[in-house]
Amino acid sequence: MLLLKKLASPEVIKKFQEKYPDADIPALSDFMQIMRSVSDLSESLNKLLDEHHLLQGRWWVLVLLTRQDDLISCPSSLAEDAGVTKATMTGFISGLERDGYITRIIDPLDRRKYCIQLTEAGIKKVNEVMPIFYKRVGKLMGSINQLQRDEVVEGIRLLANNQHLLKSDK
Repeated sequence: MLLLKKLASPEVIKKFQEKYPDADIPALSDFMQIMRSVSDLSESLNKLLDEHHLLQGRWWVLVLLTRQDDLISCPSSLAEDAGVTKATMTGFISGLERDGYITRIIDPLDRRKYCIQLTEAGIKKVNEVMPIFYKRVGKLMGSINQLQRDEVVEGIRLLANNQHLLKSDK
C-alpha cells in the first residue's frame, strides 16, 4: 500500500527534473498515480470489509475456502493461492479460527499437520458479505465503460508481468 497520500505538484516535479535529468519524470508520475489509485481501492475494500468485521487477508482466505468443493484446504496451499508467506497465513488462520469462521482438521496420521475447513459461521459470513461485495464492485467497475476497463486491466497486467524490472537492474 502506498503511504504517500499527496503526490508531487508540478513545481516539485520540475525540481526533480533539474536534480535528476536522466529520470523519466512522466513515467514516475504515472507510476505514482497508479500506486496511489490501487492503494485507494484497497483502502476502500478494507472499509467495506470492516463494516462486516473482516480484514482483507482473512476475507480472501474465506473466499479461497469457498472455491473448494469440500470447503477444506491446507495452510500451505492457502498461502500459495493468496500470495502470502506461511507465517502470514498462520495469522489469518488464527484470527478466523478465533472468530469461529474456520476450524482445524488434524491429520490422524501426523498430528503436526492440519487442514482448514470453513464452518457454518464462515459460510454465513461469506453469504452475508459476498452479495454486497459483488454489488459494490459492480458499481465501481460500472463507472467506466467496457473499453476503458479492458485497457486498464491490460495495462496493469503488462506492468505486473514486467515487475521484475522494478525489483532489480538485472
